Amino acid sequence: MTGGWAFEGQPAALSGGTVTLVNGTSFCVCGHDGEIHANGPQGTFFMDTRIVSCWRVRIDGTPAEPITTVPAEPFRTTFLGRALLGRPGESSLLVERTLYVGAGMREDVVLRNYGPQDVSVTLTVHVQADFADLFEVKEDRVRADHRQHGAEVREDGLALSRGGRGVQVSADHAEYDLDRLTFHALVPARGEWSTRVTARPVVDGELAPALFPLDRPVEQSTPMTRTRQWHETGPVLRVFGAPALMRTLQRSREDLGALRIFDPERPQDTVIAAGAPWFMTLFGRDSILASLMAMPIDPTLALGTAQTLARHQGMTVEPNSEEEPGRILHEIRFGADSSLALGGRNVYYGTADATPLFVMLLGELSRWGIGDDQMAALLPHADRALDWVDRHGDRDGDGFVEYHRATERGLANQGWKDSWDGVNFADGSIARSPIALCEVQGYVYAAFRARACLARVAGDDPKFWEDRAQALKERFNEAFWQPELGRYAVALDHAKRPVDSVASNIGHCLWTGIVDEDKAEQTAESLMSKEMFTGWGLRTLASDMGAYNPMSYHNGSVWPHDSTIVAAGLMRYGFVEHAQHLASALYDAAEAFGGRLPELLCGFDRAEYAQPVPYPTSCSPQAWASASPVHLLRVLLRLEPAVPDRKVWLAPVLPDEFLPIALDNVPLAGTRVTVEVDSEVRVAGLPKEIVLSEDVPAGFVSRPRETRPQWTN
Repeated sequence: MTGGWAFEGQPAALSGGTVTLVNGTSFCVCGHDGEIHANGPQGTFFMDTRIVSCWRVRIDGTPAEPITTVPAEPFRTTFLGRALLGRPGESSLLVERTLYVGAGMREDVVLRNYGPQDVSVTLTVHVQADFADLFEVKEDRVRADHRQHGAEVREDGLALSRGGRGVQVSADHAEYDLDRLTFHALVPARGEWSTRVTARPVVDGELAPALFPLDRPVEQSTPMTRTRQWHETGPVLRVFGAPALMRTLQRSREDLGALRIFDPERPQDTVIAAGAPWFMTLFGRDSILASLMAMPIDPTLALGTAQTLARHQGMTVEPNSEEEPGRILHEIRFGADSSLALGGRNVYYGTADATPLFVMLLGELSRWGIGDDQMAALLPHADRALDWVDRHGDRDGDGFVEYHRATERGLANQGWKDSWDGVNFADGSIARSPIALCEVQGYVYAAFRARACLARVAGDDPKFWEDRAQALKERFNEAFWQPELGRYAVALDHAKRPVDSVASNIGHCLWTGIVDEDKAEQTAESLMSKEMFTGWGLRTLASDMGAYNPMSYHNGSVWPHDSTIVAAGLMRYGFVEHAQHLASALYDAAEAFGGRLPELLCGFDRAEYAQPVPYPTSCSPQAWASASPVHLLRVLLRLEPAVPDRKVWLAPVLPDEFLPIALDNVPLAGTRVTVEVDSEVRVAGLPKEIVLSEDVPAGFVSRPRETRPQWTN
């Protein structure tokens, strides 16, 4: 798509030598040497605008020779190099550059002289700012006129500006020119010299507050304080025999903490951004699924996401942004160039699944014991969302939710596989909209069931919503099941023809419970077939389909969050061994990537390549990929709270290589609990009114081949 809203199907290529730092809506993409190069998708971004497009440090006119990169928190990295000073051979001058990102950027430069004589050098920081919109940078279409910007030397620094956006660059003891800062440094023998440079954004004349102010230690900065609190208040995992699992889960928690966005006006409403570098903003679908998966770490992320999405819930019919009453947004953007946003607005609503997923999230929050007052405030938003399902989602009155974009600048496909070719038939031909996706019907079914649960909690009769859920399940299994093929259709196209390809979408229907039990085994076997299972996860499209390409975005690649949802669905229907096998494959993939699952990977078979093949433009860290290892652990624990019913189902089926394992400080029912699993299961800290239940939750299937754990309190 050129112009209009960008989406996950259009990532820009980032070279393997780049480093990404993230902090809220700010992020930086730079080279492995700490330099921001003017050409290509690099820069420092604030509110979807590139405020620094070039950042080069020179010592006597020469770049430092890179030595190594030392990562720390997701918003801080140190780059080490040596200054050659125009002389061949070894250098005695170490260049240490520490970059911080948050409401702009800060760089601390330290020169360390390991030689026996004083060294005098001129250090220059070259800086440019084109104030290009993120979409333009991401798609490599920055206009020539963006190379021009206003520049002014002031007493307090260098001010660069274009339109209503600007950046102020300042430092200790600097000389300013229109495109650079100059320092004359005398580095004593066996000593050091240092300076600090900040680049703070300006929006409509207002200078953004410094997140790393120079008048107090970095350790007291807001990002560092939030990071410490995140680590101190979160669950603690004790794994005694699987260090790789420990590393993966620790990295997931760290990345989820880095992807949080804090609203200055409502700091209590913390949400998860979709992913770095290009999606550091609120996405309806992504933020809902990521926060739902991260529930065992911090349910308040899900609550903040729900409350924020509720505030932006659609109010009117607006074709350019595809806003409709009750609809949950697809994406928020903050860029200054409104021509790049649909209808000149910063919120786009073109998604079919975020609205029912929103209601599912509210149901999950209730089951985890979020306070009645918060849920009561959100209940009207749930009803408005379900009203959208009836009035706008079901476009033709057939009982299914379809999508068809209202503007040519909108998304052609409005499910999670939102690339233009993401929905196709077995022969590879593209399905035409309006399209009713199988997983969206599953989300609506689960939303009806969630609303029934919310009704019970509120003291209302849940029968209306239970009946609606059952009726939808019957219609779905009649319309989407293809008896001649023994599988479900991925979708119904504009002519109500079943889209007959084999894809991972149907695994989401297992997750939501809309699949008839007598069709579940064929569905599970199809998902775990050699055409779908790579050894690292599930392909989005089976290898014998016409559109299959292991290097495509949605037609044969492996998305960890997608495979995680399928694992949860397999476990829901009692296919324990299948779920274990899939979960273990995903944890193996995470270990191969250093503990961090990427947004997606190529769909090559594990027998073909001994290591998972990265997808070239995959986001990392990415929210639902980061949350996937956390949710997989919950799946293997079979942890299903039902706090309003005063019970929790916990029936672990962890693979032997993960045992023994313990989790401390898990948030549940307004308190913190400890779970220990070895040959027994021990739980401590549950409120007295909450009981551990061996009863399988409604909608779950327990198969006879399972063995039940012993219980001790």
